[in-house]
Amino acid sequence: MITVLIVDDHPVVRDGLRGMLTGDPRFDVVGEAADGAEAVTLAVALEPDVALMDLRMPGTDGVSAIRAIAEKRLRTRVLVLTTYDTDADVLPAIEAGATGYLLKDAPKTELFRAVEAAARGEAVLAPAIATKLLSQVRSPAKEPLSQRELEVLGLIARGMTNRDAAAKLFISEATVKTHLLHVYAKLGVNDRAAAVATAYELGLITPGRR
Repeated sequence: MITVLIVDDHPVVRDGLRGMLTGDPRFDVVGEAADGAEAVTLAVALEPDVALMDLRMPGTDGVSAIRAIAEKRLRTRVLVLTTYDTDADVLPAIEAGATGYLLKDAPKTELFRAVEAAARGEAVLAPAIATKLLSQVRSPAKEPLSQRELEVLGLIARGMTNRDAAAKLFISEATVKTHLLHVYAKLGVNDRAAAVATAYELGLITPGRR
C-alpha cells in the first residue's frame, strides 16, 4: 500500500483527493496539510511514500516545501498537483526536487498511475508539461535583458512599486512600465511575479542583489 500526504490550501480539494485515494486499496492517505510549512512538518513525522503537492498556497509555497523535503533527504517523493502550467511554475518545482508534475484536470486513472510511478521514484509529467519542457530545451536563447531592464527588474524583485523604481532610477513611471513590458516579452511571462521568479531561475538576479 502506498502512503500519501495531501497538500493543498483548499479543503474541498483535499476532501476530493482523500475520497478518491482512500476508495482504492492501493493507497493510504496518512495526512493532510494546508500549506508548505505544515507539509514539511508532516513529511518529516510521517515520511509518506508520496506527497501530492499544490504550488500556490498562502505562507510557505509548494516550491519551498519541495526544496525543504529534498534537503532533509526523506524517502518521500513529491508529485506536484496544480492548476498552473507556466514555465515560472514548472521549472522551479522540478529543479527544487519534484519527482513529477501533474495538472488538476487529469483523469483519476492518470492520477493513480502517477502516484504509483512517483512512489517507485519514476519521473511523471503531464503531457502538456512534457511538451512545454521539450520546447523550452529546443527553443533558441531568448534575447538578453538590457542593463536598465535588469536594474528595473532587480528593484521590482525587492518589492518596489513602479513609482518607487522610477524615483530610484530618476526616470518616469511610464518608462519603468515600458521596461517591464520588454522584460515580460523577453522572458515569456505575463506579470511581475512570474518575471521575478523566472529571472531568479535563470540567474539574472539573485536574492539580495542591489
